Amino acid sequence: MIPGEDMARLVVCAALGIEARAVARPGLRVVTVGAGPHRAYRAAARLPRFDALAVTGFAGSLDPRVRPGSLFVATEIRGPDGTVPCPSAELLAGLLERDGAPVHRGPLLTSDHVVLGRGERAALAATGALAVDMESAPLAAAAAGRPYAVVRAIVDTPDRPLLSPATLTGGLAALRRLRTVGPALARWGAAVGPRRVLLASPRSFCAGVERAIEIVERALAEHGPPVYVRKQIVHNVHVVADLRRRGAVFVDDLAEVPAGAVVVFSAHGVAPAVRAQADRAGLRVIDATCPLVAKVHAEARRSAARGDLVALIGHAGHEEVEGTLGEAPGATVLVETAEDVARLPADRPVSYVMQTTLAVEEAEEIARAITRRFPDARGPRTDDICYATTNRQRAVTAVARDADLVLVVGSANSSNSRRLVEVAERGGTPALLVDGPADVPLDRLAAARVVGVTAGASAPPAMVGAVVDALRGLGPVEVEEHAVTVETTEFTLPKEVRP
Repeated sequence: MIPGEDMARLVVCAALGIEARAVARPGLRVVTVGAGPHRAYRAAARLPRFDALAVTGFAGSLDPRVRPGSLFVATEIRGPDGTVPCPSAELLAGLLERDGAPVHRGPLLTSDHVVLGRGERAALAATGALAVDMESAPLAAAAAGRPYAVVRAIVDTPDRPLLSPATLTGGLAALRRLRTVGPALARWGAAVGPRRVLLASPRSFCAGVERAIEIVERALAEHGPPVYVRKQIVHNVHVVADLRRRGAVFVDDLAEVPAGAVVVFSAHGVAPAVRAQADRAGLRVIDATCPLVAKVHAEARRSAARGDLVALIGHAGHEEVEGTLGEAPGATVLVETAEDVARLPADRPVSYVMQTTLAVEEAEEIARAITRRFPDARGPRTDDICYATTNRQRAVTAVARDADLVLVVGSANSSNSRRLVEVAERGGTPALLVDGPADVPLDRLAAARVVGVTAGASAPPAMVGAVVDALRGLGPVEVEEHAVTVETTEFTLPKEVRP
């Protein structure tokens, strides 16, 4: 430490002067520490005081997929004294990707010498590390638990080693890419600081989603891959990717499924015409339709059988809506807004049903418009909006009132997740939909010291944990659980996959 030195919010370390000059920006404190672990250890003892520490510069790739000119963001640093995690790596990697850079992330190994030969690189790669440098581990020790990040530009690879003619082009590409890192590090440093995280509860998977995922897992275990799934089993990219890795094949149309194959209908339900198509193709169907969606289908059929016009309150294009419309296509009309109610024909009795994942206030507003125009209109016997949607909206309302920003974990095509964003914003709190920590914008975190976190009913709980862990990488986090209710609902599995 330098006596009397003012505290720097962020100090950026680079081994070489050319690296330091590449990332230098007004207001960004950049320190040249020298090349190699010994110089890095000595420099670590003389660093100015800081809140956060970042290391940047060049590095070598241990994996041929990590090419020259790409950026590498370390998720952990492996050195002679152990492993140091970099929890905010995804936040920084996501920012760099949105700025247009090719980014890899993974373990970085600090070596005590320049790694040259293919054999040595292969041995290091076998440990799981993806890149190598000589300074990050000593500087990680200097961070001493404070926010720490490492971003390296790749110069050489196993097939383009350091001592080869290709190094010149690789070095120039890395230098150009390194010039884009300074602004990103400045934004990362601006987001550093302590936070309170308000966890909304309930959040993440509901009983219907858990049931649908388990159905696909059991089908894979019993029949082996491939098991076909019509559409996404639930609307979440992580769930779909995980099941795809395990042998599920997702299709948009049953015409893509071989005759006689096992096919799972998604939790959102299907129209009778789809079931008929499956029968004609001789497919072995396992129905993962959420029981609460199936209830809405039954209500639509009953109302149509009475001769009613069925007003379906919902959003066009959603798979659940398409399935419900297909139950009584000649009698059902989609109503998306209160204005649509004025266009409903008045030549017969009216009943109404609802998409299960709507915002409660939105659905109730349209239902009131229907009953004002049609006082004898009949609604569902019980609420169509599912308990999980309602509970999650109540929970996000509870945390939003005390938060500077709300992060809703969920995919862009998840209706219930998007509704959570709308509910938070309706109460006056900014909210963002994120699939995971890489989607969280650092600029929005800079002014947010109290962050509400929730997740849509189709988002895995692990993604919530990943977002909170990433926030911990920016400084101390105090986590508070805010529960509005405890969910105990369970649904039985279809007979085709019961134990």
